[in-house]
Amino acid sequence: MKKILSAALVLLFSVSFIAFQGCKKSGNNLILATGGTSGTYYPYGGAIAQIFNTKVQNMNVTAQATGASSENLRLVGKDEADLAIVQNDVLDYAYNGTKLFEGKQIKGLATVATLYREVVQIAVSPESKINSIADMKGKKISVGDAGSGVEANAVQILESSNLTFADLKASHLSFKESGNAYQDKQIDGFFVTAGIPNAAIQEITAMQKIKIVSLDAKTIEQLVKQYPYYTPFTITKETYKGMAADATTVAVKATLIVRDDLDETVVYNLTKALFENQAELAKSHAKGKELDINEAVKGISVPLHPGAKKYYIEKGILK
Repeated sequence: MKKILSAALVLLFSVSFIAFQGCKKSGNNLILATGGTSGTYYPYGGAIAQIFNTKVQNMNVTAQATGASSENLRLVGKDEADLAIVQNDVLDYAYNGTKLFEGKQIKGLATVATLYREVVQIAVSPESKINSIADMKGKKISVGDAGSGVEANAVQILESSNLTFADLKASHLSFKESGNAYQDKQIDGFFVTAGIPNAAIQEITAMQKIKIVSLDAKTIEQLVKQYPYYTPFTITKETYKGMAADATTVAVKATLIVRDDLDETVVYNLTKALFENQAELAKSHAKGKELDINEAVKGISVPLHPGAKKYYIEKGILK
């Protein structure tokens, strides 16, 4: 009797597993990997999921909090997530097996669209006497979570001034942890790569002073030439309370990706829903205002999913 019961349970599990996989491949139930709850990816991803669920028939997309770009790419690569928001530079590393993913290339990735610019922001204490990247030598600086896109940006920017983490008193903290450490005077400054304004920096400026370090024109030119996914960006002084002047820096792009084996029609419908409901997305999250179909395929180094490409061809964005 026990053997019959066990066999029945195994059969039931097998049928359920196959049914789940079939449902997943059909795109009826999808997981969207986002980021930490204190960042931009999580609420923005939630707003995107809401668009998909209300505008695409029989669609159920769940936005899931994660460790952001690097973890998201691994989740999609392992089929543990179907969609994800990632930095376009980190996406490039994963697809080509370089930098953070040296020897650990991730397959099965496809691009849907770039969403908005993520700005490299270097926040420091006015008392730290840090006025340039070179001034960070010997200072207590948070360079982002280990293995994160922020860390990769920090490495590249420090290299532009011939510095490495070994030249700093470096710590690997999340945005929220960096903000807390700054307020407790445990660090002199920190790197953030995110949409602006960033909540962690805003929280600090409500109670304490902060300074955003500028990159000089030569450094920006060097970074853009060496790493094509960077673009020049100016953080205006109105962005954060207490900024005395605009700050010049570089930016990457937040990018929506999918599993490359996701059904073409499903991805076409998702892409269409995203852009045709941009106004609604903008009401749900401020970053939705930056979604622009004319910019959606710029800064992409990983192939577009055929479903997304079909939509862009229909709209005349691609030939």
